[in-house]
Amino acid sequence: MSMLVKATTGIGCTIVALPLLAALLVAALLDSLIPGSSSSTTTPGKNALSDVPPAMLDLYQQAAPECPGLSWTILAAIGKAETNHGRHPTMKSPAGAVGPMQFLPSTFRTYAHPVPPGGKRPPTPWDPVDAVFAAARLLCANGARHSQSLKRAIYAYNHSHAYVAGILRIARRYAAASPATSPAPATGSARASNAVVFARRQLGTPYVWGGDGPAEGGFDCSGLTKAAYASIGITLPRVAQDQYDAGPRLAAREHPLPGDLLFFGTGPQAITHVGIYTGHHRMIDAPRPGAEVREARVRLTGAAYQGATRPNMRGAR
Repeated sequence: MSMLVKATTGIGCTIVALPLLAALLVAALLDSLIPGSSSSTTTPGKNALSDVPPAMLDLYQQAAPECPGLSWTILAAIGKAETNHGRHPTMKSPAGAVGPMQFLPSTFRTYAHPVPPGGKRPPTPWDPVDAVFAAARLLCANGARHSQSLKRAIYAYNHSHAYVAGILRIARRYAAASPATSPAPATGSARASNAVVFARRQLGTPYVWGGDGPAEGGFDCSGLTKAAYASIGITLPRVAQDQYDAGPRLAAREHPLPGDLLFFGTGPQAITHVGIYTGHHRMIDAPRPGAEVREARVRLTGAAYQGATRPNMRGAR
């Protein structure tokens, strides 16, 4: 079910009156403004932070890498248009679509596997985790990979050109930079979000003491953070204490941004654990032997929390 109100932009009639070359330039400019056309790591703007429930915002960001080059803002815009991020009272449509992303059960089954970390077994379109990951796969199958045919993919989701225009409009609004965000931290966070994407892809990987990746059977805590930053061209020391010492450390009252490293121990010279912050008081880490890489809520207070660092982004690709 689409909750969008039919919209007309008037762009088509304007282009008709332009010379062909100018029309092509305008079309290229519009395509360049499509969220997801160049990056899947857009930092949430204030509109997204105020409108999207934190758990759903995290979920859209987790699921986007299922389709390389797809922006989480497209998934969030579809979630908004379909059920207001799961807030619709019934999440049922007259056509038989159900759940937060409004899947027909038969369509959902095509895109429900593999079951994502945290999803239901068996998967169901009513579960937000299952539904958002399935939506990313459906979009990818219809042309959203690297935004090659993003508009076509959105149209396949809901056969309405007004729906496509509305989704892109919402996505642009969600991606808009927050005036309260200073330029330097925003730039660093946007680039560090690639490290977060890498870390999310490791969810479910076993903990292995001294492990640097799947080739060794899994990760330990500092092996995971080192590998995440290596994926964007940043070299970190191998162990948690050395990563903490390498800094740069955040001021005591400064709130971490996605991609910052969080450290725990009995004191600044006795760091025993590290994870990568993902926003909204959540962290990805490899917790302990017998466990798997997870994403969970984290307390940024208490005796064990020793602070955060923001690895230098200079030279990151």
